[in-house]
Amino acid sequence: MQFGLFDHVDHNTQPLSKLLDERLEFVAAADAAGFYCYHVSEHHATPLNLTPVPAAYLGAVARATERIRFGPLVYLLPLYSPLRLIEEICILDHLSHGRYDVGVGRGVSPFELNFHNVDPETAREVFQEALLAVIEGLTHERFSFKGKHFSYADVPMELRPLQLPHPPVWYASSSIEGSAWGGAHGYHFATLGAMAPAKACIDAYRAAYAERGAPAVPSEDFEGGTAVGVLRHVVIADSEAEARRIAKPAYDHWYASLTKLERDNVAGPRVARSMFASVEEAVAKGSVVVGTVASVRDTLAGQLETLGANYLILGFLFGTLPLERALHSLNAFAQEIMPALRGG
Repeated sequence: MQFGLFDHVDHNTQPLSKLLDERLEFVAAADAAGFYCYHVSEHHATPLNLTPVPAAYLGAVARATERIRFGPLVYLLPLYSPLRLIEEICILDHLSHGRYDVGVGRGVSPFELNFHNVDPETAREVFQEALLAVIEGLTHERFSFKGKHFSYADVPMELRPLQLPHPPVWYASSSIEGSAWGGAHGYHFATLGAMAPAKACIDAYRAAYAERGAPAVPSEDFEGGTAVGVLRHVVIADSEAEARRIAKPAYDHWYASLTKLERDNVAGPRVARSMFASVEEAVAKGSVVVGTVASVRDTLAGQLETLGANYLILGFLFGTLPLERALHSLNAFAQEIMPALRGG
């Protein structure tokens, strides 16, 4: 069992420079506490994510940490030139001395894709072709690729990844179709949301992965060769009542950022279907876990057993939560819950 962190790097009313300084302090604390990986999102033109160019931020993360792995979850591949992205991945892999993980996806928000003049209807096929091109370029000294959307002819790849054949690839999904696609390709996997749909996604991933029979790139860090992860926002306090009091305004602010583009485009589709409008409902459905060390430990242990996950991804810093409250949850988890969930 491994434990990672997820961070939207969302708006929290502070100046961006202070927010980023505090994020680097937070990830350095996670590094010292022994967390496995720090995952960040990529979103555009929304307060949900203030690092829409993840590489610029992650270059700082590389130098602020020593052991923790890190990377985007996910790069929105339809927005990238595969050749340029290959070069970016290689630089970050070397800056981190081989700690870079590459999450990939098409982008779930049609609003964000439209801002970039990318057609949401064709985004999936562009994503899949871009990923093929990226893997091809990462694994060859000369890069040739011919597809419907991208073509390259005999490009000399002066930059090579440090991790061979390439850094680990992650895929995140909250749909049965997407989860099965991730399993069929043998990538590390993560999902989120209420217990029943999260379990359905994990089951779909595992079934497709079993049929494939092997990971794309084996990892000794996870039983079975790949990560099967679930995301949970967590607030730990000295009492249940205090934890809920702390979590509510932070969650409300985060949820408002999550749904802003939907509210600005009232005739558009609902994108944030896996999340809940109130922290009370989110706790009841299992996507948010708040309470004391003991109650959080017991809740998460039960969830992991039910879901069959081997990787728990935790959101400790979100919305208007002060850094010191997030650090309290992080350190309490690392010192008192992580060993118990590992069985040690």
